[in-house]
Amino acid sequence: MNDNVWILVAQLIVVVLAIFMGTRTSGIGLGVWGLVGVAVLVFGFQTAPGSAPVDAVFIVLTVITAASVMQAAGGIDWMVSVAAKAIKSRPKSVVFLAPAMSFLFTVGAGTGNIFYPLLPVIYDVSYQQKIRPERALSVSAVASQVGILCSPVSAATASLVVLLAPSGVDLGQVLLIMWPASIVGLFLAALVMVRHGKNLEDDPEYQRRLAEHLIKPPTEDVTSKKLPRTAVLSASIFLAGVGFIVLMGLFEGLRPIIGTDDNGDPVRVSVTIIIEVTMGVIAALIFVFCKVKSADVPKQTTFPAGMVGAFALFGIAWLANTFVANNNQLIVDGLGSLVSGSAAFVGALLFALALFLVAMLTTSQSSATNAIVPIGLAIGLPASLIVGLWPSAMGMYTLPANGSQVATAAFDQTGTTKLGKFVFDHSFQLPNLVYVISAILVGTALSFVVM
Repeated sequence: MNDNVWILVAQLIVVVLAIFMGTRTSGIGLGVWGLVGVAVLVFGFQTAPGSAPVDAVFIVLTVITAASVMQAAGGIDWMVSVAAKAIKSRPKSVVFLAPAMSFLFTVGAGTGNIFYPLLPVIYDVSYQQKIRPERALSVSAVASQVGILCSPVSAATASLVVLLAPSGVDLGQVLLIMWPASIVGLFLAALVMVRHGKNLEDDPEYQRRLAEHLIKPPTEDVTSKKLPRTAVLSASIFLAGVGFIVLMGLFEGLRPIIGTDDNGDPVRVSVTIIIEVTMGVIAALIFVFCKVKSADVPKQTTFPAGMVGAFALFGIAWLANTFVANNNQLIVDGLGSLVSGSAAFVGALLFALALFLVAMLTTSQSSATNAIVPIGLAIGLPASLIVGLWPSAMGMYTLPANGSQVATAAFDQTGTTKLGKFVFDHSFQLPNLVYVISAILVGTALSFVVM
């Protein structure tokens, strides 16, 4: 191996060790060790720091603020009570319903960031029903990212369609393969997770937290709890804001024009900005119409969990961005040459593996798509088969370095949703692998039928 490869391996070891130490410390510790990793890469390897995940952190902060204001007005309790009533006769259904909602929200908005407002609701419903929160939360987090692969307005889908258009593949054909494949994959993942892990009351970490009074036991019947008059109004305002974000994501023409590009075409405000601003407006409206006291907001359970998640996301995502920014070309070239030098059948398998690994190392479906799909086309893989293998882009969830993973684990106060002690043993690994394998099998079969 040449010197560049050795440097990449050494830097990857730093990233893995930082994640390892962070997951063992958990919470804010994950962000702290992420920053330690950045320091080692910058000062030890003389690498330029990658882009700090400012937008991702701001999205978490604004969403958490709006959700906490809503909780102070009783909105989360009302949303939980409605959901609890729906699943009371069959409490395990939350493991299927929550991922379905997460998937549909992301499909509409075109970004997995829309998942964050659902976290407190999914957690509270599971907890109040005495269901191990990990079961619903882990699949829901996976579903929130799978929705990007099935969204007509996501950057990843746009990249794939542009790359495959010369081969006669359009958006409709991509969705005809990805939707059934993803629905089957997510259903099987939820089915596996229904009985995964110990029941909540038997989990030692949960019992430890109860004994230390870190959380309250779920003894209250939320369906009979008396709620303040502002509960329904605050939840309605919050949900209206989420609906507005989905609408803006689904219909790009509705977004404000903020300039023009080099070709004179209009440039519209991004969904990321819309999420941040809309959540701020939602919080303000709840303050005004529900008479919430600002001093009560930080006291809500949603607030500290969200702040911890935001800092953890900042450190670990910055570390990942720094590693990728300095090694992206080497990663792509190395895996690309491996794929292009293989026979057709083996090439298809290696294509899926390369897409999976690049997504894992870059934590980005779009980056992996843009890097590996052209190689698949160059070695002669049918465009339809490439679509069928596209679920392997969910390799982005192999390492616990994605913002939605960090935030999800932070929200689970019972401690059942984990980022793992040994990097790869996190709560999202099993449902993600079940999805990837199932969706690839279904997608590959459909690729011979649809096109």
